Amino acid sequence: MVTIKAPAKINLALDTLYKRDDNYHEVEMIMTTVDLADYITVTPRNDDKIVIQSNEFTIPLNEKNLAYQAAELFRKHFNIKQGVEIYIKKKIPVAAGLAGGSSNAAATLKALRELFKVDCTMDELAELGARLGSDIPFCVYGGTALATGRGEIIHPIPSPPKCWVILIKPRIGVSTKEIYEALNANEVQHLDIKGMLDCIELQDYQGICNRLGNSLESVTFERYPVVEEIKNKLIQFGADAVLMSGSGPTVFALVRKEYKLRRIINSINGCLREHEVYAVRLIG
Repeated sequence: MVTIKAPAKINLALDTLYKRDDNYHEVEMIMTTVDLADYITVTPRNDDKIVIQSNEFTIPLNEKNLAYQAAELFRKHFNIKQGVEIYIKKKIPVAAGLAGGSSNAAATLKALRELFKVDCTMDELAELGARLGSDIPFCVYGGTALATGRGEIIHPIPSPPKCWVILIKPRIGVSTKEIYEALNANEVQHLDIKGMLDCIELQDYQGICNRLGNSLESVTFERYPVVEEIKNKLIQFGADAVLMSGSGPTVFALVRKEYKLRRIINSINGCLREHEVYAVRLIG
């Protein structure tokens, strides 16, 4: 039996450059991990089946689950006949823009490598993961990175300064595919990615806050106004910086001072308590 932590990610910057010939979008994203995580436990079976179990009843427990697909791909690639049971202990909200499914798949690949003592590198695992989803390679490496291509080309960078992250997820799910299909790449206002990278390198917290950006925000806001409402409330409550993560619907706020964190959480409990709320650390 092997258990691997599968942390959530947030996008400090997500810039969509253009739509490619393969119908994916060329992107530049700066992603980092936060201390909200699922746990993946993989146990060998005496047959050749892949079995998924979870404490979360809303996720698929069959071949539609990315962890199942990761296990299937891993076994085929490394010619492993033995079956496995994968238990997903969920804490990351589902369909939230926090790469929960991708992180589960990445953790499954790492757990299977350890369980079956397969001699392969993290780069090989990331290449395998890229066949299933654009966020999986980042989740294989973790930490903080610039992601390019369709998101699968990972360039590790230093971690940003430590701070608190407040995550608020309304009780809706958002389809990444739907948001990208509705995006007009020609109308996107591009972000200062180089400036963000420089600020992270210099550990300039205020500079990072000033350069947060997500080119998918306006598309998601138009379809799901509650996401914009949450962002505006967090700004009103005095967060250092606020942004939607990924394609949404989760909105995150960065807060450096603990007294300010407590004050914002009190405000959230007063008027946003119908949503899922998490206060976690930026771990990078």
